Amino acid sequence: MACFLVPASEAVITTVAEKIISSKEKTNETDTGNDIPKVSFSSKLGWLNKMLWGGSALLAFEHIWHGEVIPVFPFLTAVQNGETADMLAEMGTAGVGMAVLVTLIWGGMLVASSVIEKKKDPAASGKED
Repeated sequence: MACFLVPASEAVITTVAEKIISSKEKTNETDTGNDIPKVSFSSKLGWLNKMLWGGSALLAFEHIWHGEVIPVFPFLTAVQNGETADMLAEMGTAGVGMAVLVTLIWGGMLVASSVIEKKKDPAASGKED
């Protein structure tokens, strides 16, 4: 019914956070003298944004396709039909579940990225030439 609104809301928040963090990273850039590029946190947050926005768009399309989202106010047929409690329950279970799952997958991506960056950095592994 409206489960896509939960990951879309998280995407809005993380997009704002990404813009703020990105602007702070640009003002705090310093040359570390290291040839191994590190992926900035704002870029990593961008990964989460892309996953959330993409998933929300696909879910919204699916809900439009099945007639659960309509182009006239109140836009959601559940609200129009008086099924608001069912809609909120779905948002609380399916919507929150999807948002948490996507965020956990992103967390796994952060761990993998950190491992890869450490493998490429000889100073971190103690093998300096």
